[in-house]
Amino acid sequence: MAYVKAAAVLPEKLLSEIQKYVQGETIYIPKTESAHKKWGARSGARKLIDDRNTAIKRAFKNGETIEHLAAEHHLSIETVKKIVYTK
Repeated sequence: MAYVKAAAVLPEKLLSEIQKYVQGETIYIPKTESAHKKWGARSGARKLIDDRNTAIKRAFKNGETIEHLAAEHHLSIETVKKIVYTK
């Protein structure tokens, strides 16, 4: 996480108000709820996992065994069961 100098981004009046509470400390200002992204949204990992799970469900529906799917995708049998038996 990169640090930003408050004086460079905040109006002087707001900076003065903040200094009443905190001086010379590092503070974290969280993002608003609307700015949060779900896990894997930026990297694309979520889409890869969703695509993998869809392929596993399709293969299971077409008769592939849970054991074979677990070995093929390097997952535990219990994980494959969770994938194929949930909606």
